[in-house]
Amino acid sequence: MTQHQLVEQIKSKQSYLCVGLDTDIEKLPSGLPKNTQGVIDFNKSIIDATAPYCVGYKINTAFYESQGVKGWQAMEESLAHIPSTHFTIADAKRGDIGNTSAHYAKTFFEVLPFDAITVAPYMGKDSIEPFLAYTNKCTIVLGLTSNEGSQNFQQQKLQSGAFLYETVLEQVASWGSPEQLMFVVGATKAQDLASIRKIIPHHFLLVPGVGAQGGSLQEVTQYGKNESVGLLVNASRAVIYASNGNDFAEKAAAAAHQYAAEMKDLLQTC
Repeated sequence: MTQHQLVEQIKSKQSYLCVGLDTDIEKLPSGLPKNTQGVIDFNKSIIDATAPYCVGYKINTAFYESQGVKGWQAMEESLAHIPSTHFTIADAKRGDIGNTSAHYAKTFFEVLPFDAITVAPYMGKDSIEPFLAYTNKCTIVLGLTSNEGSQNFQQQKLQSGAFLYETVLEQVASWGSPEQLMFVVGATKAQDLASIRKIIPHHFLLVPGVGAQGGSLQEVTQYGKNESVGLLVNASRAVIYASNGNDFAEKAAAAAHQYAAEMKDLLQTC
């Protein structure tokens, strides 16, 4: 799925919800076995239940990679079950020297045909370029994250007076088009979105942290929306773990529906 198709889905559904499949094998509902097949069955049920209300899915690869070969199998089968009408993100946070990044890009754009991947920009332009070489794929660069450690580097002021993350946003945006690049901005940094939008007015933002982490959907929409909405708000635990009983899919659908309803209202008012 291209960004243009994503925008069309957002307009059609009036939703910019991305469901995070951060599936912890130890947190599977009691009715499912805590094994690879349990993860696959859980993810398929979540996808079927939430697809009407979201426009994308983000698979946090760490939850699968930690299970070895069987985890990769679960990730592959889960990805294959996502409808082609939905944007797919590998939340892998890769980024290394060029030839290594080229293999990361091949892994998540060819072997596992995701639409997008999250990457870390710390090693600079040559670590990002292999991802940008793929047409109709999207590279999602860490911009301003919501974890406490973001103060260590991202929020340090430079001699120019700008924050380091602002310089990262500005430089990375010059490496490709808005159709090729997105940026991660944590929902708990929502008020910073106003200044961020001055630097990257046309790019999509992937915004985690709404829901279980306490981010405000209203503030994210108010400060982050652009002319094409330009937002993918990710909710993981608040949706997929809405229940740990046999009704887990039904409760996940209800949670996703609630987010979508709020988004529809906010698109009219923000």
